[in-house]
Amino acid sequence: MSAEEMTSSVETIEVEAERILEEARNRASEILLKANEEANKILSSDLPMDEVKAECQKIIHKAREEADKKVEDSRRKASEIKTEIGNKVDKITERIVSNITGAELG
Repeated sequence: MSAEEMTSSVETIEVEAERILEEARNRASEILLKANEEANKILSSDLPMDEVKAECQKIIHKAREEADKKVEDSRRKASEIKTEIGNKVDKITERIVSNITGAELG
């Protein structure tokens, strides 16, 4: 694998990791938006205010938990991808050095 191919591979993986994080952020925003819409719907109904406020807080709390979980999962995936990239780069570097020097590494 040439240095250009390696760089391209690493860049592709980094772009994928960023895409995953962006999707998680977008999904988290959607969840919070839906929670706020649901809260507004409840607020506009004729329910007693104490019940409404409690339900709103419950919905918002659940939405935040879901959003936080999705963001954390995406961060974990991105971290795994970056670790994988590092390992691949190390192996490729060893092969390049081995090819240039004729020495066997590792």
